[in-house]
Amino acid sequence: MKREIVLDTETTGLSPATGDRLVEIGCVELINHIPTGSNYHVYCNPQRDMPEEAFKVHGLGNEFLADKPLFKDVADDFLDFVADSVLVIHNAPFDMGFLQAELEWASKRRLENEVIDTVMLARKKHPGARVNLDALCRHYGIDNARRTLHGALLDSEILAEVYLELIGGRQVGLSLAAQSQSDEEAGKTIKKEAARQRPTPLPSRLSEDQIQRHKDFVLHMNDEALWAKYWS
Repeated sequence: MKREIVLDTETTGLSPATGDRLVEIGCVELINHIPTGSNYHVYCNPQRDMPEEAFKVHGLGNEFLADKPLFKDVADDFLDFVADSVLVIHNAPFDMGFLQAELEWASKRRLENEVIDTVMLARKKHPGARVNLDALCRHYGIDNARRTLHGALLDSEILAEVYLELIGGRQVGLSLAAQSQSDEEAGKTIKKEAARQRPTPLPSRLSEDQIQRHKDFVLHMNDEALWAKYWS
């Protein structure tokens, strides 16, 4: 089983080195590239005023964030959710820089997870093209009409769709087949059950007249025709 966490953050600015803080974290869980519906989402009080430039990006103001928990109070829940899973992030150095800084200020362990930067994936797959989230949504036909403002959980949900396109067009079945094969090679016993049959077959949707007309048509076909062999 491969567990990945698609992650996004919102902040008060561009750099924790200049006193900017996290204000929102959104995470979406994927198992074998399938969204499970298990998400993590939290707003955090940054203990500082929200600059107007940042407010225009995400719409999270001082009044809204005033009663939200401090990052240090939710850090353990966040670490428990991401665990040791692969992190999928758009422009990963930005988000990871803030997360590592906040964890250090909260005296918590650093993130040592493997990180996949979807910006780098997109640049490799589409050299020379714009690779921001909105541009990638347009390229892959992903509906992002709800994205009037940036939001960490919404952006994570959209990024999950973009990520699946970047790694091969949501070919989930291939991923599951590969996982099944690796389990067999590892010596695990996989129980395969036969498809259950209906206790009573469904009645035919063809009338007797339709069946007879089809049979008459087949009788006029070449003897090598498949239907002719079937009727014989």
